[in-house]
Amino acid sequence: MALAARSLKPTAPAGPQSNSTPDFSKDEEFAAYRGMLMIRRFEEKAGQMYGMGLIGGFCHLYIGQEAVVVGMQMAAKDGDEVITGYRDHGHMLACGMDPKGVMAELTGRRGGYSKGKGGSMHMFSKEKHFYGGHGIVGAQVSLGTGLALANWYREDGRVAMTYFGDGAANQGQVYESFNMAELWKLPVVYVIENNRYAMGTSVTRASAQTDFSRRGVSFNIPGEQVDGMDVRAVKAAAERALDFARTGNGPYILEMQTYRYRGHSMSDPAKYRTKDEVSRMRDEHDPIEQVRRRLLETHGMAEDELKGVDGKVREIVNEAAEFATNDAEPDVSELWTDILREAAV
Repeated sequence: MALAARSLKPTAPAGPQSNSTPDFSKDEEFAAYRGMLMIRRFEEKAGQMYGMGLIGGFCHLYIGQEAVVVGMQMAAKDGDEVITGYRDHGHMLACGMDPKGVMAELTGRRGGYSKGKGGSMHMFSKEKHFYGGHGIVGAQVSLGTGLALANWYREDGRVAMTYFGDGAANQGQVYESFNMAELWKLPVVYVIENNRYAMGTSVTRASAQTDFSRRGVSFNIPGEQVDGMDVRAVKAAAERALDFARTGNGPYILEMQTYRYRGHSMSDPAKYRTKDEVSRMRDEHDPIEQVRRRLLETHGMAEDELKGVDGKVREIVNEAAEFATNDAEPDVSELWTDILREAAV
């Protein structure tokens, strides 16, 4: 006997959501503009250097998604941790890591954050509370939950911001982490950067539930969808989520609806979408251009001032590229370091 189809419509737990997008002050707009522009110009330069053969291995660019991490960091407090996947250069820069050290790691040089041994996907800075850069899809989610467990145990008031993409959202370890985080009320904010295509497959073809903010429903984890192309909306949602987690309420999910302009990696021609689609997103939703227009039209900044900011950012990025090109390669002895930690006898 055939079973009758039944529609299940679970209700997401109520979180401190708001549909309004608050305005930024001139200083906030300027800080967001410079932060996002730094990431954009850095990634453009990284793409050029990859094409010249100066960067080997994999390289995943963050162009188009800059508002997500910049908005999150504008809401974070000192000591809050960041952990993410392999599209990580933007997160490093937003955390305040030195562009020279990041670029030098991309080129495999001694001055890189992982001494030239980690490359694009595996960098780390305890000083800046950045815990990677991880190449295994979804692996950072359980590690980020572990960071939150440590914060909970120490009662230090910190929150672990754990980033992953729409593709990683289908990994099993994500839901094991959700269960533990809610069970123990861990201070973690899960930031799902939904750029719509994972590696190259549309979310509508790969995910039965395409509203990723509802992925925590069965665990009683609240979530919300956010315009990840508007840095103001990101900061506002981040403030709500971080406060929720920091005050003992447990995990929170933010689905950032964003878009990457380039392919999944430098080897991806991105033929699974049309040029018109990418052009439309650039023309109508570019996160940097939105802020630029507001600075000009609302806050009265002059075009020359913004060109000056761009010039200074380009100078910093060019200096980073120069350093990363001329810095020495790691000594051969580095092959044997940082492999095992010696235990005290």
